[in-house]
Amino acid sequence: MAELIEALGHWPGALWLQRSGTAYLVVNAAHILGIGLLVGAILPLDLRLIGVLRGAPLAVLAPFLTRAAAFGLALALLTGAWLFTVKPSEYAGNPAFLAKLALLALALGNIALQHWRRALAEALATERVPLSVRASAFASFTLWLAVLLAGRWIGFV
Repeated sequence: MAELIEALGHWPGALWLQRSGTAYLVVNAAHILGIGLLVGAILPLDLRLIGVLRGAPLAVLAPFLTRAAAFGLALALLTGAWLFTVKPSEYAGNPAFLAKLALLALALGNIALQHWRRALAEALATERVPLSVRASAFASFTLWLAVLLAGRWIGFV
Protein backbone atom coordinates (compact mmCIF):
# COMPACT_ATOMS: atom_id res chain seq x y z
CA MET A 1 0.00 0.00 0.00
CA ALA A 2 2.86 2.38 0.82
CA GLU A 3 4.28 1.82 -2.68
CA LEU A 4 0.96 2.72 -4.29
CA ILE A 5 0.63 5.87 -2.19
CA GLU A 6 4.20 6.89 -3.06
CA ALA A 7 3.58 6.18 -6.77
CA LEU A 8 0.66 8.62 -6.76
CA GLY A 9 3.15 11.41 -6.12
CA HIS A 10 4.91 10.61 -9.39
CA TRP A 11 2.07 10.60 -11.89
CA PRO A 12 2.15 13.49 -14.38
CA GLY A 13 -0.74 15.40 -12.79
CA ALA A 14 0.97 15.34 -9.40
CA LEU A 15 4.30 16.41 -10.85
CA TRP A 16 2.60 19.29 -12.65
CA LEU A 17 1.07 20.55 -9.39
CA GLN A 18 4.37 20.06 -7.54
CA ARG A 19 6.28 22.10 -10.12
CA SER A 20 3.76 24.81 -10.94
CA GLY A 21 2.57 27.19 -8.28
CA THR A 22 -0.05 28.50 -10.69
CA ALA A 23 -1.45 25.04 -11.43
CA TYR A 24 -1.59 24.24 -7.72
CA LEU A 25 -3.30 27.57 -7.05
CA VAL A 26 -5.98 26.90 -9.68
CA VAL A 27 -6.69 23.32 -8.53
CA ASN A 28 -6.75 24.43 -4.89
CA ALA A 29 -9.15 27.27 -5.77
CA ALA A 30 -11.37 24.79 -7.64
CA HIS A 31 -11.36 22.58 -4.55
CA ILE A 32 -12.48 25.51 -2.40
CA LEU A 33 -15.17 26.37 -4.96
CA GLY A 34 -16.44 22.79 -4.83
CA ILE A 35 -16.56 22.88 -1.04
CA GLY A 36 -18.35 26.23 -1.15
CA LEU A 37 -20.97 24.94 -3.56
CA LEU A 38 -21.47 21.76 -1.55
CA VAL A 39 -21.73 23.37 1.87
CA GLY A 40 -23.52 26.46 0.57
CA ALA A 41 -26.24 24.32 -0.96
CA ILE A 42 -26.58 21.43 1.46
CA LEU A 43 -26.69 23.39 4.72
CA PRO A 44 -29.72 25.53 3.74
CA LEU A 45 -31.52 22.39 2.53
CA ASP A 46 -30.69 20.59 5.77
CA LEU A 47 -31.94 23.56 7.80
CA ARG A 48 -35.16 23.60 5.76
CA LEU A 49 -35.66 19.87 6.32
CA ILE A 50 -34.92 20.18 10.04
CA GLY A 51 -37.54 22.94 10.26
CA VAL A 52 -35.27 25.83 11.22
CA LEU A 53 -35.81 27.66 7.92
CA ARG A 54 -39.22 28.13 6.41
CA GLY A 55 -40.29 29.62 3.15
CA ALA A 56 -39.88 28.16 -0.31
CA PRO A 57 -41.64 24.85 -0.93
CA LEU A 58 -39.36 21.83 -0.64
CA ALA A 59 -40.43 20.62 -4.08
CA VAL A 60 -38.98 23.83 -5.56
CA LEU A 61 -35.97 24.25 -3.30
CA ALA A 62 -34.65 20.70 -2.94
CA PRO A 63 -33.99 19.76 -6.59
CA PHE A 64 -31.94 22.90 -7.25
CA LEU A 65 -29.96 22.74 -4.00
CA THR A 66 -29.38 18.99 -4.38
CA ARG A 67 -27.95 19.44 -7.90
CA ALA A 68 -25.75 22.33 -6.77
CA ALA A 69 -24.47 20.27 -3.82
CA ALA A 70 -23.84 17.26 -6.09
CA PHE A 71 -21.84 19.39 -8.52
CA GLY A 72 -19.86 20.87 -5.62
CA LEU A 73 -19.24 17.42 -4.18
CA ALA A 74 -17.99 16.07 -7.52
CA LEU A 75 -15.67 19.05 -7.97
CA ALA A 76 -14.37 18.81 -4.39
CA LEU A 77 -13.76 15.05 -4.64
CA LEU A 78 -11.97 15.32 -7.98
CA THR A 79 -9.75 18.22 -6.99
CA GLY A 80 -9.21 16.85 -3.48
CA ALA A 81 -7.95 13.55 -4.87
CA TRP A 82 -5.67 15.47 -7.20
CA LEU A 83 -4.33 17.66 -4.40
CA PHE A 84 -3.67 14.51 -2.34
CA THR A 85 -1.16 13.38 -4.97
CA VAL A 86 1.09 16.38 -4.28
CA LYS A 87 2.25 14.87 -0.93
CA PRO A 88 0.51 11.49 -0.70
CA SER A 89 2.74 9.93 1.98
CA GLU A 90 2.48 13.02 4.16
CA TYR A 91 -1.31 13.21 3.86
CA ALA A 92 -1.77 9.45 4.39
CA GLY A 93 -0.06 9.82 7.78
CA ASN A 94 -1.89 13.00 8.79
CA PRO A 95 -4.51 12.28 11.50
CA ALA A 96 -6.62 15.25 10.40
CA PHE A 97 -6.68 13.95 6.83
CA LEU A 98 -7.67 10.49 8.04
CA ALA A 99 -10.41 12.03 10.20
CA LYS A 100 -11.65 13.98 7.18
CA LEU A 101 -11.84 10.79 5.12
CA ALA A 102 -13.77 8.99 7.86
CA LEU A 103 -16.20 11.89 8.25
CA LEU A 104 -16.57 12.13 4.47
CA ALA A 105 -17.44 8.42 4.31
CA LEU A 106 -20.08 8.93 7.02
CA ALA A 107 -21.53 11.97 5.21
CA LEU A 108 -21.71 10.07 1.90
CA GLY A 109 -23.29 7.10 3.67
CA ASN A 110 -25.89 9.43 5.17
CA ILE A 111 -26.73 10.72 1.68
CA ALA A 112 -27.11 7.18 0.38
CA LEU A 113 -29.33 6.23 3.30
CA GLN A 114 -31.48 9.35 2.93
CA HIS A 115 -32.13 8.67 -0.75
CA TRP A 116 -32.57 4.92 -0.31
CA ARG A 117 -35.29 5.26 2.31
CA ARG A 118 -37.68 7.17 0.01
CA ALA A 119 -39.00 9.23 2.97
CA LEU A 120 -37.28 12.28 1.51
CA ALA A 121 -39.19 11.94 -1.77
CA GLU A 122 -42.43 11.76 0.17
CA ALA A 123 -41.48 14.84 2.18
CA LEU A 124 -40.80 16.77 -1.02
CA ALA A 125 -44.18 15.82 -2.41
CA THR A 126 -46.23 16.43 0.73
CA GLU A 127 -44.24 19.11 2.64
CA ARG A 128 -44.54 16.86 5.71
CA VAL A 129 -41.04 16.01 6.90
CA PRO A 130 -40.92 12.86 9.02
CA LEU A 131 -38.61 12.55 12.01
CA SER A 132 -36.30 10.17 10.11
CA VAL A 133 -35.69 12.81 7.42
CA ARG A 134 -35.17 15.52 10.05
CA ALA A 135 -32.65 13.30 11.86
CA SER A 136 -30.80 12.55 8.64
CA ALA A 137 -30.75 16.26 7.75
CA PHE A 138 -29.35 17.06 11.21
CA ALA A 139 -26.68 14.38 10.73
CA SER A 140 -25.91 15.82 7.29
CA PHE A 141 -25.57 19.35 8.65
CA THR A 142 -23.28 18.15 11.45
CA LEU A 143 -21.19 15.83 9.27
CA TRP A 144 -20.55 18.33 6.46
CA LEU A 145 -19.45 20.96 8.98
CA ALA A 146 -17.18 18.36 10.59
CA VAL A 147 -15.70 17.46 7.18
CA LEU A 148 -15.07 21.16 6.56
CA LEU A 149 -13.37 21.61 9.94
CA ALA A 150 -11.27 18.46 9.52
CA GLY A 151 -10.16 19.73 6.12
CA ARG A 152 -8.99 23.00 7.64
CA TRP A 153 -7.28 21.06 10.43
CA ILE A 154 -5.05 19.24 7.92
CA GLY A 155 -2.84 22.26 7.47
CA PHE A 156 -2.29 22.65 11.20
CA VAL A 157 -1.18 19.11 12.01
